[in-house]
This record gives sequence, structure tokens and C-alpha cells, in this order.
Amino acid sequence: MHAEAHPAPPQDPRQALSALRAEIGKAVVGQDAAVTGLVVALLCGGHVLLEGVPGVAKTLLIRTLSKALSLETKRIQFTPDLMPGDVTGSLVYDARSAEFSFQPGPVFTNLLLADEINRTPPKTQASLLEAMEERQVTVDGEPRPLPVPFLVAATQNPLEYEGTYPLPEAQLDRFLLKLILPLPDRDQEFQVLSRHAAGFDPRDLHAAGVRPVAGPAELAAARKAIAALTVSPEVLAYIVDLCRATRQSPSLSLGVSPRGATALLGTARAWAWLSGRDYVSPDDVKALALPTLRHRVQLRAEAEMEGVTADSVIQAVLAQTPAPR
Repeated sequence: MHAEAHPAPPQDPRQALSALRAEIGKAVVGQDAAVTGLVVALLCGGHVLLEGVPGVAKTLLIRTLSKALSLETKRIQFTPDLMPGDVTGSLVYDARSAEFSFQPGPVFTNLLLADEINRTPPKTQASLLEAMEERQVTVDGEPRPLPVPFLVAATQNPLEYEGTYPLPEAQLDRFLLKLILPLPDRDQEFQVLSRHAAGFDPRDLHAAGVRPVAGPAELAAARKAIAALTVSPEVLAYIVDLCRATRQSPSLSLGVSPRGATALLGTARAWAWLSGRDYVSPDDVKALALPTLRHRVQLRAEAEMEGVTADSVIQAVLAQTPAPR
């Protein structure tokens, strides 16, 4: 599904991406933090794990984002019988030409919604891993590059459902951010129902007034600007101290790896740029610490039994680690 061409000429990328939130708000109520997280991930070229109970508009959020950014989107429902070829594509025999030709799978898109990724066996999860990490798919020994930009938004249900295969640590670490989509409060839920009562159809985003406000050109310009942002040695040291403190935490059996520290630097940079600054402050690091780090730590069983959560450990580390002035 290709959205219509985005408005020309390319505008100021920061303004365009700020307008995104209002555009997505035409279809999705609340979930501002998730919208911001998805924009940060696109700016960093990373992937996102979305966690929330069924029915909190995860699919609608991705479809609206792709429309507002003139990007192509596809969705895969992960099931226990899904095969790697169902994700990446496979070689198909053509009787007329008597040759095998490659039939691309749904992974060949800009925004891939991988629904309930923890319901599929590890082998199929791993096929998505190469696509996420290498930005390519290898079929029959031949690498095939994926479109640019390419973002995987994988959803998983927080409930301990039967028949789920938890994502291994190495795979969780490949996700730049883990965003929690909460249930709406009473006012937001009333707003959702009012929209539906007035005829809102989540399958018809055009009727809801969602228009492209930016596109790949603005994303590319934004990435360039973010790469030029200065980060002081003090802020770099602060990120290092935060990540090292998680490795010392008595509640954790696994702290944040150096890859996690690099991810936090990237997300804080994108957030600083979105906020209109050309340098990264300790507050930018604090703002992105939870979504960037919460899935990269592992709780000890005894801490989990005492009701400790990954978020509470990271918040304690933030409170105890002195930030530069």
C-alpha cells in the first residue's frame, strides 16, 4: 500500500516531524509517548518493541504513522506455524521459464508491524533478526537489500499467554526502544468512543483527515542534522556511569551492555534535536533512559518475586547517579 506522494518542496525537517504528532492524533487518541518513541527510532534507524494488551491501537498507530510519513507498511501476524520464508520471501519455481524466481516476503517494506512476535518459534524470530541487523535478507546465498528507511515495530502481549516463545536477550538487545502502550484513561476512552460514534473508521485513515506531513527526504535531512549534534565528554561520561551502575545493581542478573550505552547516546541525541537544541543535555539522557534500557536488563528471580521491575531499577539508578551540571 503506497501512500500518496508527500508535499513538495521539502520543508524544515524538525517542523515536519513535530507536525507528525498532531497528524497521528487525528486517528490515535493519547499514546503521545509511543508516537515520540517511534519518531526517535526512525531518526536513529532503530527498531521498536511495543508492549500493551490487545486493543490499545498498536496496529492503527503504525498505519497512521506510515500514512503521515508517506511510507509503505505491511503487517505480519506471527503464529506458531509461521515459517522463515513467510517473513523474508522465498524462491518460487516458474514452470514457463523453468527457473526459480525470488518472491519477496512482507519484510520488504518501510514499516513492518510484526504482531505478537513472541508467538512464533525461535527459527522464524531469527529470520527477522538478520533483516533488522543487516538491513538485508539472504535467500539461496544471495543478499537482497531492504528499502530505506526500514523499521520493525514488533508487538508482544505483556500477559503470560500459553504458547509464547520469549525473545532471547540477544534479540531484545536489537530493539532500540521498548515502548509501553498503556490503557487509556477515562477521558481518552470517552474520546475514542465519541469518534467511533461519529463515524470514525480505523480502516479509512483518509476520511479521518490523516495526510502526509513529511517523507523520506525529511527523515534523511533530520538524520544528517542529528549526526552533527555535539555531545560533551561530561554527558558521555554520564551515560557510561548510568550503564555501569546497572551492572552493579543487586536486583539485576544482567546489566546494560555497551551496545545499550551506544543506543542511549543515539536516542538522547535524536530527542535533543527534536527539542530544538544542537547539544545533548543530561535531561535528554534521563528522558530516554527508560524506553532505551528497560528491555536490556534482566531481573534476578528473587527481585522479581519481591515486585521489583526493570523500570524501578533504572529509576533508582537515575536517582543515584550524579548528573553533570
